Amino acid sequence: MPDLILHHYDRSPYSELLRLALGIKGARWRSVIIPSIAPKPDLTPLTGGYRKTPVFQIGADIYCDTAIVIEAIEAQPGPTLFPGPLGRLGALIAQQAGGATFSHAVSSAMAPFIDRIPDDFIADRKKLFGFDRDRIKQAAPHLIAQFTAWLARLEDALADGRAFLGGDAPGYADCAAGMNVWFQGNFGLKDARLAPFPQVAAWIARVEAIGHGTPIDTTAEEALDIARTAEPAVTEQVDADSGFTAGQAVTVRTEDPGADPVAGTLARLTPRDLVLLREDPRVGRVAVHFPRLGQIVRPA
Repeated sequence: MPDLILHHYDRSPYSELLRLALGIKGARWRSVIIPSIAPKPDLTPLTGGYRKTPVFQIGADIYCDTAIVIEAIEAQPGPTLFPGPLGRLGALIAQQAGGATFSHAVSSAMAPFIDRIPDDFIADRKKLFGFDRDRIKQAAPHLIAQFTAWLARLEDALADGRAFLGGDAPGYADCAAGMNVWFQGNFGLKDARLAPFPQVAAWIARVEAIGHGTPIDTTAEEALDIARTAEPAVTEQVDADSGFTAGQAVTVRTEDPGADPVAGTLARLTPRDLVLLREDPRVGRVAVHFPRLGQIVRPA
């Protein structure tokens, strides 16, 4: 079986989402620690400049954005990330948890400590997302209120005694909602924020007990070597009504205001996914996978 490689850093919330997903699968995986801010010189040969964290790798196939990484992890042996009766509706819950609620969760956790966060981190996030120290300070009461309101709805959802959001088994929805609660712990706020919400506190304890599977410390150079000795596994498909053709030179960037475009040759473009083929002197030919949702595709 090809190595599963997660490029991440400890305090990254979306990395925690994927670490939990790997835990549900009971997976054995390689852990490559990357910088929390750009530049990322040992990651760029794989991604072509995608700046967000985490990135997932299987051989010469590189997955950018947790929505497409989840599909790659779901394809591995082990329990499904979409257990019934919720099934694929879990992806819609995850999408909500990663939207406005994610912003409220992260900003409300950082707000009391915003002046202690390093300037280079703030500058990086301001360029990419528009994150601003003064705006966070001014909006702190609202951000905390919004996150607390989401916790209250989560409490209501768990009040019927269910173990996880979809029922008896954990899934993608729990990983995504769980990262927002977990992130509060990075700043020592989790217990205080959850004090009014005992069902949420019990649920997140069950989620965190899942663990992360079996990570194996791996260097960035080892990951590059694995990509260099592998070939991408991509089935070519570009939908006829997409306005693009297979083999066309294109760029892809996320909808974030400061995102950098990734250039390559189009191999797949469907309502669910898109894949670019790229060449890099350090790794040779790689396939960079994205979800279709949230990406801007343009002719190069």
